[in-house]
Amino acid sequence: MDSYDDRGVGGGDGRFAGPDSGRVPTVPEPRAEPEPRTDPDSDPEPGPEPETEPEPRVGSEFRTGSESRTGIAALSFPYQVAAAVALAVIGLITCTQLAMVFLHVAPSNTLTKQHGKGVDEWIYPEFEQNWKLFAPNPLQQNIAVHVRAEIAGADGRRTTPWMNLSGEDGKAIRGNPLPSHVQQNELRRGWDFYLGSHDSQNRANGLRGTLSEQYIRRIVMLRLGEHDYGGTVERIQVRSEVRSVAAPAWSNEKISTKPSYRVLPWWTVTAADLPEGAADPKETDQ
Repeated sequence: MDSYDDRGVGGGDGRFAGPDSGRVPTVPEPRAEPEPRTDPDSDPEPGPEPETEPEPRVGSEFRTGSESRTGIAALSFPYQVAAAVALAVIGLITCTQLAMVFLHVAPSNTLTKQHGKGVDEWIYPEFEQNWKLFAPNPLQQNIAVHVRAEIAGADGRRTTPWMNLSGEDGKAIRGNPLPSHVQQNELRRGWDFYLGSHDSQNRANGLRGTLSEQYIRRIVMLRLGEHDYGGTVERIQVRSEVRSVAAPAWSNEKISTKPSYRVLPWWTVTAADLPEGAADPKETDQ
């Protein structure tokens, strides 16, 4: 039989001879886990952030069970229809205005020949244009309309100095953010009407000439009625003063700014020339 030694059973290496040898196995010592690093320069691994509730958006609407709506979509159906109709009307008016202004300033074409009257009725007098598209012709002269009157008073007859009617309109327009069309266009357009319907000898060219003369006389009497001359206006005389616009300072062009005058004959005032009077056929014929 084999003998036992002090190192173990069944051999000299201390191993078990078998499962029934009766030796209790040794339990291995647990390993020491490495200590965590405490390096201040190293950042710890970021962990999962805690869930936070979303902040409500300012100006947006939240509706339970439906999507948020803004603008016209947030209105009820009748208001949506009204808003759509209003936008359609505004768009139509805007397009019409742009088309009319374009046709008014555009060169003569088929549309302006066929519908020129309708375009003029739309443009005048609020949207009047003084230039033509592709061929602008700015004014290069300053034209002023003057008037003087013959007054019959208690001290006899006398003639007033020349009154600058255009200058009075200019004073009313300067500094006025919303000047009247009467102040801007009444006298100027009336004088242009007179010049276009009379020859250089102040003779009328048909019925338009007579109409333009009556128009000028009524404008003059309306302006004279704003002043008290101490008597009755029996005759009036109108003239125009034309001065060329001076050249700018940087230009070498030489332009004479001396005035030139066109003096009309004396007109006898009748009841038809008075703003508040009705036309008397007998006085008109005279």
